[in-house]
Amino acid sequence: MSKIKQCTHAEAIHHVVPSAKGCEECLKTGSPWVHLRLCRTCGHVGCCDDSPNRHARAHFQESAHPIIEGYDPPEGWGWCFVDRVVIDLGEDTTPQIGPIPRFV
Repeated sequence: MSKIKQCTHAEAIHHVVPSAKGCEECLKTGSPWVHLRLCRTCGHVGCCDDSPNRHARAHFQESAHPIIEGYDPPEGWGWCFVDRVVIDLGEDTTPQIGPIPRFV
């Protein structure tokens, strides 16, 4: 039987204030996004890997902040970029800070 991989970065999950009402970088450049991801270390809002610019992943690569939350709307799950595992956040989701613009 195979061992289920677990996230070893739970200490990086914090209650954060979202940095923007959409992908921070896409809002500045007028680029579209598909879904939003929220950094649970600092609150950076970036776009998902299906979006053209993949700003959430770029934020991880620049900052080494390992955990993101599915954010539009808060979906109750997270992802650890380091361990490559889904995290069940349960009710520990981050509320949106207002209406999120829709693209795509």
